Amino acid sequence: MPGFVCAQESDDDILRDAMWTRLASSKPPARPPVGLALSGGGARGFAHTGVLEALGYAGFPVDYVSGTSMGAVIGSLYASGSPVTDIWKLGRDAREFKISKDFKSIQLLSLLIFNRLITPTYINRFLETSLGSLTFANLKTPFACSAMDLRTGEKIVFTEGPLAIAVRASSNLPGIFAPVQYRHRYLVDGGVVDFVPIGAARQLGAEWVLASVIENTSTRLPENVLMSLLQVIDIRGSLLARSAEKEAGFVIKPEVGDMTVADFDRCEEAGEAGLVEATRRMDAAREALLIHSAPRLVEKL
Repeated sequence: MPGFVCAQESDDDILRDAMWTRLASSKPPARPPVGLALSGGGARGFAHTGVLEALGYAGFPVDYVSGTSMGAVIGSLYASGSPVTDIWKLGRDAREFKISKDFKSIQLLSLLIFNRLITPTYINRFLETSLGSLTFANLKTPFACSAMDLRTGEKIVFTEGPLAIAVRASSNLPGIFAPVQYRHRYLVDGGVVDFVPIGAARQLGAEWVLASVIENTSTRLPENVLMSLLQVIDIRGSLLARSAEKEAGFVIKPEVGDMTVADFDRCEEAGEAGLVEATRRMDAAREALLIHSAPRLVEKL
């Protein structure tokens, strides 16, 4: 009977909406603690901003945030309490911040002749201005970010101390920028060992983790030594992502087309791609979290 089926489906929808309202308005331990893990991806990683906007619009709970590389930059701003509208402004102002100049200033001769790596002046200046006064302890949302010890290959997960230097280390491309010296370590981009920091979110206390993963989908061939090196790092990150995704409760993967990690003049485009994909996948993400949370929600009825 078609009429009966429609009524039953409507009842199911009402029940699902009621359960989601209960879940979204609850705090742990009434519901599972939710983590958000933001991958690396360079300029493409600005797609995380669109994901954050979609999550906020849907009322999706986020108790912990972790990030690597660009995911660490976006995640740290979000965890500090910066409105998503302000993070969007970062993308619009990318040219003014001259972040891409740190890449464009790297010439073939400087890589081959000079026996030193460069310091990312503009990136460092932006991070110090935005995060310099903050520590992990005074963030509004608990946050972690990953880097790699260049001498040992260890994954280093930052959860305490000054925020700016941790984020700078997490986004510090190896082989191009000089390692960040912190205490007794020499640190570079965490994407080499922890492209999607799901474990870091769980280390903070997350039981269920939504991962925003930005992979290399460009078919453009590298045009120079620098872009070849960046693509090798990118491919390594994509391989790590496929393994890490199995540990996530749900994965959102924005499609950013032919963007490269250095296309900082296209950050807004990446953000829009994140917003579109996260909006498209939001019902499925809520369903996955509801299924995971159902036993705990039923206990509270």
